[in-house]
Amino acid sequence: MKSTARAAAVLSAAALVMAGCAGGDDTGASDGGTGSDGPTTIVIGASPVPHAEILQFVQDELAADAGIALDIQEFTDYVLPNTALAEGELDANFFQHLPYFEAQVEENGFEFDHFAGVHIEPYGIYSEKVGSVEDIPTGGVVAITNDPGNQARALDLLVEAGLIELEETDGDPTLLDIAENPKDLEFVETAPEQLVVSLQDVDAAIINGNYALEAGLNPAKDAIVLESGENSPYANFVAFRSEDAGDEALATLDELLRSDEVRAFIEERWPDGEIIAAF
Repeated sequence: MKSTARAAAVLSAAALVMAGCAGGDDTGASDGGTGSDGPTTIVIGASPVPHAEILQFVQDELAADAGIALDIQEFTDYVLPNTALAEGELDANFFQHLPYFEAQVEENGFEFDHFAGVHIEPYGIYSEKVGSVEDIPTGGVVAITNDPGNQARALDLLVEAGLIELEETDGDPTLLDIAENPKDLEFVETAPEQLVVSLQDVDAAIINGNYALEAGLNPAKDAIVLESGENSPYANFVAFRSEDAGDEALATLDELLRSDEVRAFIEERWPDGEIIAAF
């Protein structure tokens, strides 16, 4: 399948479908190339930073020699990339970690699979008003994601920062599971892509690494608390439809993404540990 449309969250789902359908078919990724003698084209959705940057490096430096070509479509939210994959507009996507992936599969019934992790984007607490969590005032307002797949992660970071304590739960904790809140903080749930925008209106916000980078923040320098990347379950990976398991082109892409060349690119492009290779 071939598609040259650039998808974004500001587009309607209908527009996305129309763009993705241009010249499309329902064959697998390995049949979407330029011909038997040319590279196999993989249509892949990705967040702009760092995912699309990493994929562009692969396209520019590694893909041709491996016999593949990447048609990279950028998405600025966390919903449309999985919808587009399920509907066949993409061959794969690269934007999510395992807890989010599993929550989406369970909620939507997606028949997806995934490769191993490529990189970790440390989650951070940011503020334009205070320089440390100790300075967050009593009754302060904290913006937190409304995405269940990441809210538990944000709550864990708040526990690590000493701002709250959580009840024991069988599943992922939510705001309802806060057992102790000594500063009487007010938590405002916000779409993850809007957390940076809300930063000026709150005392602190817990922001995904990719959105922080897109906004010009350096997680390693600007976060007042930053999640450790060690033994993290939040490595981002390439996801694909289960029916495409075993596809040679997708397997080749996965090998390239977890290559020494990509590790070196990540370390050079984000030298402060803003992005951490997961392999």
